[in-house]
Amino acid sequence: MGLRDWIKRAFGSADDSRDFPDDPEDDLDPYNPFPEPVVIEFTDVLDLHHIPPKQVKAVVEEFLTHAQAKQYRYVRIIHGKGISVQRKIVRSILSEKPFVAKYSDAPPEAGGWGATVAELRFPPEA
Repeated sequence: MGLRDWIKRAFGSADDSRDFPDDPEDDLDPYNPFPEPVVIEFTDVLDLHHIPPKQVKAVVEEFLTHAQAKQYRYVRIIHGKGISVQRKIVRSILSEKPFVAKYSDAPPEAGGWGATVAELRFPPEA
């Protein structure tokens, strides 16, 4: 229900002859509190804690593609310690990418074995 409908229902009858101007709120989805897309800055760190397990592979692959395009030398992927399922998925993806030079556990101050740090290589410039 839009604002105009609510006002009509609260203060007048449905056959009220008052004419309300077009209200931009009428176009809003009442079930979506954030109608505008949220822009998140792309950095060299990816935290998988809030990514659904079925989407982890696609998200990591897309992250690596963008990281390579931005020519990041190192990236850190936070997968958590848990039972290492996401860690195995992340490392499987890293081992398949030809532009990943090497990867290892992050240093203790950057997540330890709950995160993986990867070094990326770039094609030689012509």
